[in-house]
Amino acid sequence: MRLTGKVIIVTGGARGLGKDYAVRLAEEGALLVVSDILDGSRVKAEIEATGGKALSLHTDVSDERSVAAMVRQTVEEFGRIDVLVNNAAIFADVVKHPFYDVSLEEWERMMRVNVTGTFLCCKAVYPQMRKQRKGKIINVSSSTFFAGVPNFIHYVTSKGAIVALTRVMAREAGDDGISVNAIAPGFTISEAVDGNPTFTGQSRKVAMESRCFKRDQHPSDLLGAIVFLASDDSDFITGQTLVVDGGSVLH
Repeated sequence: MRLTGKVIIVTGGARGLGKDYAVRLAEEGALLVVSDILDGSRVKAEIEATGGKALSLHTDVSDERSVAAMVRQTVEEFGRIDVLVNNAAIFADVVKHPFYDVSLEEWERMMRVNVTGTFLCCKAVYPQMRKQRKGKIINVSSSTFFAGVPNFIHYVTSKGAIVALTRVMAREAGDDGISVNAIAPGFTISEAVDGNPTFTGQSRKVAMESRCFKRDQHPSDLLGAIVFLASDDSDFITGQTLVVDGGSVLH
């Protein structure tokens, strides 16, 4: 129960990895805000069924007013914000093709959600965390950035921007007691990915064979790292990107 009483927002928490993060953090005693453009009531109910406490909010991270409402409602409900997990992103429905076939519409949509959405959420929680003189922001990047995965330039670039954003924010927010780190998952067989023809077959095999540990990566492989970065155990760590991919990327 390393997170007892901590108020944690997980964006994109209604399904996939976001749901797994939210449930695991609640198991450690955190008070969860399940924030998503999708309905998060199922995750809220799952957390509360095991004695936890959660709030489900409809949030579009690419919309500044929606993000501001998320922060306001969280503070109204719980009185503070201890941790923000910036998980919301476009991934499962990404179409893979060469960079010269990526349309401007695809590119801008990816950047709007994956990069601007993360920026807006960080910016929105900052005043409350500064007031508390402590807070933790965990941004979700991807090991694809370190590997330079081909035919995926819009997604890979967006996740590279997350590493840059994390480093700059860590420098700027350190004096306020706020740590900013990132986690970079490898190719994970999540709820949103499993069965998706874009990410099965050869793609799955290549990812597995590139690792030191020759097996699929599952959501459970990421949960320890998320709990660690959210807990007081990581209080003197900031500006870092922790790759969790079974040893595919070494940096």
